[in-house]
Amino acid sequence: MEKTTGAAVIPALTKNALTVLERRYLKRDKQGNVLETPVQMFQRVARTIAEAERKFDEQADVAALTDAFYSMMARLEFLPNSPTLMNAGRELGQLSACFVLPVGDSMEDIFDAVKYTALIHKSGGGTGFSFSRLRPANDVVLTTTGISSGPISFMRVFDVATETIKQGGTRRGANMGILRVDHPDIMDFVMCKADHRQLNNFNISVGLTEAFMKAVEKDENYDLINPRNGLVTGQLNARKVFNRIVTQAWENGEPGIVFLDRLNRDNPTPHVGTIESTNPCGEQPLLPYESCNLGSINLATMVAEGRILWDKLKEVVLLAVHFLDNVVEVNKYPLPQIAEMTLANRKIGLGVMGWADMLIRLAIPYNTDEAVELGEKVMKFISDRGHEASRALAAVRGAFPNFIGSVYEKRGDAPLRNATVTTIAPTGTISIIANASSGVEPLFAVSYIRQVMDNDILVEVHPYFEKLAKERGFYSPQLMQCIAELGSVQGIDEIPDDIRKIFVTAHDITPEVHIRMQAAFQKCTDNAVSKTVNFRESATIQDVARVYELAYKLDCKGVTIYRDGSRDQQVLSVGKKQETDRAIPRETEEAAPKRERPKILKGWTYQMQTGCGPLYVTINEDDTGLFELFTTMGKAGGCAASQNEAIGRMVSLAWRSGLQARQVIKQLQGISCHSPSGFGENKIMSCADAVAKAIQTHVTANGGKIHHEKRVFSKGACPDCGGIVEHEGGCVVCRACGFSECA
Repeated sequence: MEKTTGAAVIPALTKNALTVLERRYLKRDKQGNVLETPVQMFQRVARTIAEAERKFDEQADVAALTDAFYSMMARLEFLPNSPTLMNAGRELGQLSACFVLPVGDSMEDIFDAVKYTALIHKSGGGTGFSFSRLRPANDVVLTTTGISSGPISFMRVFDVATETIKQGGTRRGANMGILRVDHPDIMDFVMCKADHRQLNNFNISVGLTEAFMKAVEKDENYDLINPRNGLVTGQLNARKVFNRIVTQAWENGEPGIVFLDRLNRDNPTPHVGTIESTNPCGEQPLLPYESCNLGSINLATMVAEGRILWDKLKEVVLLAVHFLDNVVEVNKYPLPQIAEMTLANRKIGLGVMGWADMLIRLAIPYNTDEAVELGEKVMKFISDRGHEASRALAAVRGAFPNFIGSVYEKRGDAPLRNATVTTIAPTGTISIIANASSGVEPLFAVSYIRQVMDNDILVEVHPYFEKLAKERGFYSPQLMQCIAELGSVQGIDEIPDDIRKIFVTAHDITPEVHIRMQAAFQKCTDNAVSKTVNFRESATIQDVARVYELAYKLDCKGVTIYRDGSRDQQVLSVGKKQETDRAIPRETEEAAPKRERPKILKGWTYQMQTGCGPLYVTINEDDTGLFELFTTMGKAGGCAASQNEAIGRMVSLAWRSGLQARQVIKQLQGISCHSPSGFGENKIMSCADAVAKAIQTHVTANGGKIHHEKRVFSKGACPDCGGIVEHEGGCVVCRACGFSECA
């Protein structure tokens, strides 16, 4: 429970929350020293947002509203999106999370968009783009009598700009790239992130149409249309394209899919423009130059004694809508076009976090019909009360300027202050601050193992699980570590059956349940629902296809999936007792003392053609197995030769210390340089990649196979702190330090 001092609420923040706030949110001086406490941060934000009242009523009781806003945040009942917490009351004053920018089919329009992107990322926002208006690759360019390089090449320009800007600041730039499925370059787009090291500052989604999905169902061809002139340039088989999208998503989690016609079906202002793109996480469809201003209610705080506090939830909804409308008013927008469009539609996105926590406190398993039905009921309540609050604000402040001509006006609805009111966004870092589960996701894990020093292991346990374990008498530090190692409480006999049922994690439930829950919340959400369908590593391509098809059937607006271990990144296993395949004959899984070199070794030499010339890789073995590796460059001397010698020494040390070939291959394979060599499967990206391919060739030729490790449960490693990351809401979040790909 939160502490109080007089009338002020002191937020009950966890150690992780304090770490995140200190690293990313609290005001600092030029030397990097923290200048404010969490209480002062919440006061700063509340005061700044409440000041908007003076624009509508000079006699407004700003102090009282400040206290109300502060208490709502300090009690962790509601938190706005990260830029509002970071920038409200500070010089920058940019409070929006994300923006959509148009990309027109001219060099001037494209590089204007690049410039605007840089300004937005500098201010702490993310950007979404549709590249569907760009003419395809090799199309005619009349002004120069040349040919077009196509949308993907220009995406790389945006990617480089983002990479440059993100080097500093408190919030990374993130992008969403969307291409219509009927664009002639669609297959290249689907494959553009097959190389995991390309376009790393982009999430990509294919914009699917109803016509395309009907063609998929009938296994028919569909037309490809050149956006330059609207002419049909060819046809593709819809089922084959769909299968390629699915296969690529299975391989590395991208592309996602967005149902464009559904976004525009629910576009409240079609007279203003067509929706072509979303924010980076996909939950906020926006017109060109619109911004999204988001906040989330912590549903975990809306439960007491096994029941939902509906009256309290209503109060928080009404106050949160008021808060977000004020954000629109006091925001310092990075571009005048954005200010104009945002103020004309005044879109806000009130969402939720702590949904899994609410279910746990109600003793309702996430993977049940009861949970799905309750999700729809809760979101309908929030939506109804949210629109009620927006209408009340409109009665005092006026409707959003584009109300005339909107779908609301045409069907005779009462004026609204905001064109949209509800959005389910990923809540990454703000859910860490609130100590709540993220968005509408299930728990990612009940217990984590976090290595804080070289040999210092910390076990972090879901607080309610720990409380129940102690109350029910089955708590022990050993059990908590066992749960962390397995990544789940399922199958552990010491834990009572009723507890196991309610503490299900993302990998304990079926992908179909993920989609059903997403669809339940989507029914009562103005915008979209950001959610990740987590698959086990063993999931098949057909499993992913079924999820995409179910999402379409249940009227979702988009889908993001992630199959465990599918991305080429460092993997931290939650479990220590792992059953692994024997990768190479005579190699052992256990680390061994460093072997001494015998006088005579047998070896093989492989010639690899690199961009720096021929590379000769010599692999020697002793009686135990792989022992050492040497490299010789066809071109003597130079930096490349010295780096190859260093690679050889490190690989040799690794093998002599018991590391397996597959582990070395994983670290070296795919590393790229400025001068690749070859094509297709024979393409060598760099000297390091050549060494990896030589090792793989050697192992295969000598009867071994390179297998992936079988993990009980695995998660990615945070690039900031090395902690465990979660794939949720179309984003990647570390709950240890607050790192987020989208924030």
